[in-house]
Amino acid sequence: MGRVGLINSGGVSAGQGDLAQVVRTAVINKRAGGTGLITGRKAFQRPTGEGIELLHVVQGVYLDDTITVA
Repeated sequence: MGRVGLINSGGVSAGQGDLAQVVRTAVINKRAGGTGLITGRKAFQRPTGEGIELLHVVQGVYLDDTITVA
């Protein structure tokens, strides 16, 4: 049947450390062969500009060719 894409949950929003945690989780997920990250509360329960920045950072991880499967 082949490989199945893995989408990982980003977890609960904790405030200050969310950006660093979401980057770490996205990198780990991508290196493990994951194809996406659910960021719901981390992105949408904060001011619009901060949420957009967080989503752009996650998108950047998945578009970065230098981050590869471990």
